[in-house]
Amino acid sequence: MHVLVTGGAGFIGRQVVSALLAEGHRVRVLDALLPQVYAGRSVTWPEGAENIQGDVREQADVQAALRGVDAVCHQAAAVGRGNDFADAPLYAGCNDLGTAVLLKEMQRQGIGRLTMASSVIVYGEGQWRCAEHGAVSPGPRVRQDLDAGRFEPRCPRCAARLTPETVGEDVRLDPRNVYGATKLAQEHLAAAWAAETGATATALRYHHVYGPGMRQDSGYSGVTCTFQSHVRSRTPIDLYEDGRMVRDFIHVRDIAAANAAALRREEPGWRVYNVASGTPRSVGELARLISRFGGLPEPRVTGQYRFDDVRHIVASPARLRDELGWRPAVPFEEGIREFVHEALPAGTELGD
Repeated sequence: MHVLVTGGAGFIGRQVVSALLAEGHRVRVLDALLPQVYAGRSVTWPEGAENIQGDVREQADVQAALRGVDAVCHQAAAVGRGNDFADAPLYAGCNDLGTAVLLKEMQRQGIGRLTMASSVIVYGEGQWRCAEHGAVSPGPRVRQDLDAGRFEPRCPRCAARLTPETVGEDVRLDPRNVYGATKLAQEHLAAAWAAETGATATALRYHHVYGPGMRQDSGYSGVTCTFQSHVRSRTPIDLYEDGRMVRDFIHVRDIAAANAAALRREEPGWRVYNVASGTPRSVGELARLISRFGGLPEPRVTGQYRFDDVRHIVASPARLRDELGWRPAVPFEEGIREFVHEALPAGTELGD
């Protein structure tokens, strides 16, 4: 296939480009190289692809980039939390307007295959179970509990402690910030496009992505890059809350392989998949492993918190495995070892 990868010069996009080229596809990249993303850095375009600088919000750029392609792998987006709600127009423009422009032009040119990047953030606090009331979705945590060190969400009906459950793709969605709201809107746009045109549209809800080439100021950076920065500065890692928050950390090469698998999907209509390792780990476990490989002291538990953080979020990749044959290939310790090695000062040996 001839595939357009939007955002193909970015952290995830360039890995997607590599995976598609390795499978024998022709690849064209469209990337705006936004100043707020690259901050004046020089950009190295992916090798082996046809590279075009352009913006998915601009119809003329999208028209030119789509000519002659068979499928689109849509990675272009404003990512991360943003600074505050004042960033909402940027996120809505890049994510939702950009997706609408892209889909309109795909319909006009008769291109009927789309894979797009979504996010675990659309689940909000995820799925929990109360011993008395069964499956529940807790609301946001309250500051009084967090200040007192009570970090686990409570049942919205009886205030009892809850047990986190694995989240499937069909649970109620509950994004808690602007980024999450715009990612969910992207999904709705793509689903409506597929229903109206009979096209094949696939969304991949990425979990906590990490891997080589990830910059600390990237919107994708999250806790893994924050911890990696301590390897660079040779300072102990500070753990928020009690360090027992649970996430699913997935290597960027596994994300790229999931995109390649999704592009092979032929059934018309809309389908969404979690992309996760399937092995949840605590943030404290991640911190201790990075500290060990980086030769740092034991992490320090601070009790600090971010008010809009979720406590635990773990989703099942079973649908992606069963329907598209994808499986994660990068073992956690191997991936983190590579990630830490990238940050070590010259001449510093990895820890055991």
